[in-house]
Amino acid sequence: MTAALEMTGVCADLGGRPVLRDIDLRVEAGEFAALLGPNGAGKTTLMRAALGLVPLRAGTVTTTGAGYVPQRHEFTWDFPASVEEAVLSGLVRRIGLFRRPRVEHWRAAWDALDRVHLADLRKRPVGELSGGQRQRVLVARALVLSPPVLLLDEPFTGLDMPAQETLTDLFRGIATERAVLMATHDLAAAAYTCDRLVLLNRTVIADGRPGALDDPAIWMKTFDVGPGSHLLKALSLPAGA
Repeated sequence: MTAALEMTGVCADLGGRPVLRDIDLRVEAGEFAALLGPNGAGKTTLMRAALGLVPLRAGTVTTTGAGYVPQRHEFTWDFPASVEEAVLSGLVRRIGLFRRPRVEHWRAAWDALDRVHLADLRKRPVGELSGGQRQRVLVARALVLSPPVLLLDEPFTGLDMPAQETLTDLFRGIATERAVLMATHDLAAAAYTCDRLVLLNRTVIADGRPGALDDPAIWMKTFDVGPGSHLLKALSLPAGA
């Protein structure tokens, strides 16, 4: 089966500093995979490499098409645009910078908003939305191109629990239709909701189903923590040796 996203032997540098080395990763349609690692582990760089936005020093990336949901602070929310216009901006390259969108483009935006349950707010200014609603706008903006792979960069940051649960349900539904790879710091939630966990610290330390990653050593190596770390306790893992 052809993977929706496959990275083989990927190495990448930023500013002359090695960030990713020997990354082997394969995500198929129908999988909801979490990318876990400490700050600076290369999670965002891996996603940008998958999008072709980071030059590779070595290796290959093969994808059937990816949509990217950045962290919320990367979007200009005070720009005078409606919800539907913000979603439509995901089609700029397809429409053309100075061309007017056609009916099919608006329909694609409305379909994407319907998918994230925001159709009734399509005329509202984006600046008036809550944090959870803003995150769903970014998801719709990525989905408007119908990508086989959805890349989510820390989608829960700064959101309260009801908003996180709404998004989790949304992501699980989307993952029945396409591949989803989500970078997150919420380890316990990822272990509970995702099909796979990919532990990353410059390279893939471990990759498997949550129940199979019960060796404290791989978590200690990924997060550079000791055997008495609260991280192991939070994941209900035995103290490391």
